[in-house]
Amino acid sequence: MVEIAQNLFTTKRGSVLLGTAAAVLAGIVLLAYLHSYRNSVNSGATPASVLVAKNLIQKGTPGDIIGQSSQFQVASVPKGQLQLGALTDPAALAGRVAVTDIYPGQQLTANYFAYAAPGALQTKITGSDRAISVSMDTEHGMVGQIAAGDHIDIYVGLNRLGVGGSQPIIKMLMEDITVLRAPIGGTTAIYTLRATGRQAAVLAYASDNGKLWFVLRPPSGARTVNPGFISAQSLLLGLKPVR
Repeated sequence: MVEIAQNLFTTKRGSVLLGTAAAVLAGIVLLAYLHSYRNSVNSGATPASVLVAKNLIQKGTPGDIIGQSSQFQVASVPKGQLQLGALTDPAALAGRVAVTDIYPGQQLTANYFAYAAPGALQTKITGSDRAISVSMDTEHGMVGQIAAGDHIDIYVGLNRLGVGGSQPIIKMLMEDITVLRAPIGGTTAIYTLRATGRQAAVLAYASDNGKLWFVLRPPSGARTVNPGFISAQSLLLGLKPVR
């Protein structure tokens, strides 16, 4: 009888110890969970930078243009509110094109953009911009010396009608035009230029009916000087050019 009582006491004591151990373990797990949860909450509240649209960014807008025209702003939001694939570095816009309309206040995310083919003209023009190709010879186009990204002035040679009849003249046609693509060499080369719609029409006419000259501008600090109409009279007689 005594032996049975001792066995029961031992069993009960063991159960109590196991229950106590289980309670302690549960407490430890609960504390660990609460600590992890608290850290997660604190981490989610930590400020994070993200690119946010300032205005409507239309589908097809190049990322490079978005950056150049400041169509985004850097906003600070709680880290927990960052959307999946949120862009935090403006450099991430380079070479991409918007594949959907992005509305003011929306975070710029990777899924709103797609990478364009290297050198694609779609990444270089937007809005009223147009791309037009012009055929030039080596001398008039400074082939091999003008590269993509350079800025040029364009002169045109035409026959001008006056009281004395027709006479050849040279005049500035356009200033500070961006070269999108340039040939490396060859006797005849094709340039692609960025222009407005009107400039594209003027270039097309001048290319078909006159002679174009490309003049390279300095990479920085360039100033435009309009020489007016250069003719035989202004060249040989020292007359002031007509502006």
